[in-house]
Amino acid sequence: MQITDGRELIFPNQYSERGYPHDVWSRMRGESPVHHCAPPGFGPFWAITKHADICDISKRPDAFVNSKGIVVLDDEQRRMREADQSPLASMKTIIEMDPPAHRTFRKVASGWFTPRSLARLESAVDESARSLVDSLAADGDGECDFVTRIAVAHPLRILSHALGIPRDDEALILRLTNELFSGDDPEFQRAGTRQERIQQIGLEFYNYFSKIIADRRTNPRDDLATVLANGQIDGAPMGPVETLGYYLIVFTAGHDTTRNAISGGLLALVENPDQLAKLRRDPTLAASAVEEIVRWTTPVNYMKRTVAHDVEVRGQKIRAGEELMLCYASANRDEEVFDDPFSFRVERSPNRHLGFGIGEHFCLGAHLARRSSTALFTEIARRVERLELAGEPERTASSFVAGVKHLPVRYRFARGA
Repeated sequence: MQITDGRELIFPNQYSERGYPHDVWSRMRGESPVHHCAPPGFGPFWAITKHADICDISKRPDAFVNSKGIVVLDDEQRRMREADQSPLASMKTIIEMDPPAHRTFRKVASGWFTPRSLARLESAVDESARSLVDSLAADGDGECDFVTRIAVAHPLRILSHALGIPRDDEALILRLTNELFSGDDPEFQRAGTRQERIQQIGLEFYNYFSKIIADRRTNPRDDLATVLANGQIDGAPMGPVETLGYYLIVFTAGHDTTRNAISGGLLALVENPDQLAKLRRDPTLAASAVEEIVRWTTPVNYMKRTVAHDVEVRGQKIRAGEELMLCYASANRDEEVFDDPFSFRVERSPNRHLGFGIGEHFCLGAHLARRSSTALFTEIARRVERLELAGEPERTASSFVAGVKHLPVRYRFARGA
């Protein structure tokens, strides 16, 4: 009996209804780690579920390319892509580039994301974490949707600060991000056909960020917005489409992934009260806890690669042009890499998770995501007095960037000193 035809792995509604398909991935790792899938309504692909295989593939960008796209498309999306001739349709973000172009474009912003450079955001990160927990403490014995109240707000403030987005515009950018990454979820879906929605979202992002780009070229500041607006490739300014793509990927990918890690991380702590108690006793464990949260939640569920020439993976012949689904969330539960992988441990060490990817396309914003999440969980650990679920969590209908979209909790936090 076939383990799966791939529908559990790629259908968005599977993730909203049952969460990550860890039971299916566990069977695949043991019985069919390079598994051919042909789900109805999608093109065929190979699901790669073992940690070692994903690491090997990710370190061979000559054989497994990103430039053919990073998500597994359904039949409608394929037809739309083939028919769309607009300038935005040709936009490539750095995630969708291969060497040598990828390395060249990555250098535009990579220096800004080093730990030393990110020191300029320290005060903004800490202030955001402190003020958000202050708002909870002011409620006394309170209830809220932790996702919309805290998990959304924290990375939104920090990225907006870096990219020159005024506080009054954050709600607009958040809405566009939700519509872009969670367009298959009815809650975040705007009216119109899928093609109309994508074109409208792209145009709104273009209109918004083009104003910031123009401002930073005329009035440069010490921020990421200025670095991107004035980025050069081989001595010449980046083109308008490439510049927009950089803004788009930095904000949307940086926000959605961190938000989902924070919301899923809080849920993991609520569901594992012994680990929450351990963190409360020693808030300096927050950095280690964040690594475990990223492993546990794996907000970027997968990335697609396309085979450039005939290859073998674990003895399985795969032809040029065929597509691979690198299942990061499966790799992060690989029994050959992680001791007791289905246990959540804030002190887990070593923790060789693939939550930020590996190789050429290791997440550019990993240091910022770690630093901002650590600040928030340190503040939570230091001040939480009571924390429990106040209802059932709800998950987003998305197979690509997946996670908890609503998390009702009851709480009490100590007031800040």
